[in-house]
Amino acid sequence: MLRDRGTKKWTAIMLPEHVKMLRNEFIEFDKVDKPTLDEQQLEDINTTILEAMEYNNELVFTYFENGDMKLYVGRVHYIDDLKKELRLVDLHGDKFYIKFNDLLKVDINE
Repeated sequence: MLRDRGTKKWTAIMLPEHVKMLRNEFIEFDKVDKPTLDEQQLEDINTTILEAMEYNNELVFTYFENGDMKLYVGRVHYIDDLKKELRLVDLHGDKFYIKFNDLLKVDINE
């Protein structure tokens, strides 16, 4: 009976540096470029944030970080104009900061 060892048979001939390089290449391959937002999208984000602050609504933030788009659910605690960031608080009371430039989309959590 023939048993295939899968990738084990190739790992023996690869140096650890090569394995690390290949892993980094796979990570870099999955990264995306940051999309640019037009004026209308920025205005929609601003309006949604201001309405949510007025009525204390929970928001879903889509933001860009290190070549990846991520989600965060929470409420806006404070808008810091000097640092150009939003200070957010989630359900557990944990604080989180998002830069204005990293925001891609903001929706009301329903």
